[in-house]
Amino acid sequence: MKKIQIPRGTQDILPGTVELWQYVESKARDLCRRFNYQEIRTPLFESTELFQRGVGETTDIVEKEMYSVANPRSTDALTLRPEGTAGAVRSYVENKMYGSPNQPTKLYYLGPMFRHERPQAGRYRQFVQFGVEAIGSSDPAIDAEVIGLAIRLYQELGLTGLSVELNSVGTLEDRARHREVLLAHLNAVRSELCEDCQSRIDRNPLRVLDCKNEKCRTLTKDAPSILDYLSEETAAHFEAVKGYLDALEIPYYVNPRLVRGLDYYTQTAFEIKMAEIGAVETLCGGGRYNGLVAELGGDDMPGIGFALSIERLLLALEKKGIQLPTETGIDCYLVVQTPEAKRTAFVLADQLRQAGVSAEIDYLDRKMKAQLKQADRLEARFTAIIGEAELANGTVVVKEMATGEQEEVKQSELVAALVAKRG
Repeated sequence: MKKIQIPRGTQDILPGTVELWQYVESKARDLCRRFNYQEIRTPLFESTELFQRGVGETTDIVEKEMYSVANPRSTDALTLRPEGTAGAVRSYVENKMYGSPNQPTKLYYLGPMFRHERPQAGRYRQFVQFGVEAIGSSDPAIDAEVIGLAIRLYQELGLTGLSVELNSVGTLEDRARHREVLLAHLNAVRSELCEDCQSRIDRNPLRVLDCKNEKCRTLTKDAPSILDYLSEETAAHFEAVKGYLDALEIPYYVNPRLVRGLDYYTQTAFEIKMAEIGAVETLCGGGRYNGLVAELGGDDMPGIGFALSIERLLLALEKKGIQLPTETGIDCYLVVQTPEAKRTAFVLADQLRQAGVSAEIDYLDRKMKAQLKQADRLEARFTAIIGEAELANGTVVVKEMATGEQEEVKQSELVAALVAKRG
């Protein structure tokens, strides 16, 4: 019978590797605790309209990459979530989180997202995204805090050689002033631009600057910068963000072409990159989305956030040769000589586990020598051996595998002995 294989663009995360994921995820959760961000878990699928309105109909995500299906009981289509911000903001509005006395609302999420992209190193069709959202404050300090949170995660995991690209994409009013001169520049080269850029010129001309096509980038390299059309208030906000980053000693450089690939961004936009990971060099991206809450039916509230791919983070750690201090092995392997001893070991293993000690026994009817080899494979710190004599005496021989030292203890005292030994 033909084997069923995993879908293209997905991966099995197996034992031996999943521990790396758990370590990174625990670091992210702990960092959010220290920054006072609370976890939110939204559905894996939402109304397609949420992403059309929230992410933007001119984005690659909505135009090309979403996994959508018809809702059999409604005229509404449903979509596997391609990103986390829209769902978090939808929940913020729907659950009236703006009414909480703890403002601004600071959230984080960690879970799978889905996009129909061309798979490559660090890019999958199902991927895990860690992101934060801070909703309810227009203070430029929180922009710097959000950027700082991402940087601190990378630093605490040992990554270096990172670059922060920063820009302001302005407010809607700023972009309206910029639009006229940008259109004049783009229309002069319209016929030479790629099909996607030609489509975006009239709908969202700023997005043309985000095109990765080299010819388009060359044709638009002298396009007027949005930074020259910011209002005094927006420019002051941008300068304040840079000032707070300077205070945190987080280096950055201003990239006037950085617009990000989502329509909801306003004012601050940023990316964190590392060239060593190859073609997909962007590790993290984010920015302000001051109009998004209103777009999704709430009061007009400011917001800012970022998202990063755990897959790309792990790839960056691999490229840098960084070994994460993940725990391996078990505390105790119970070795038995007879079927009667196995019953005793089975009960003792359960007692150890209840006391917080990791324990394993043999389920393949191996000989004692083979069981000891299995204990080595599992990197057991201790073995607890029950032979015929121990079974008759109600004892267990506890052996420390690293030193070979051993002692005989009563079965009733095994749990306390191993709890004390493991510290």
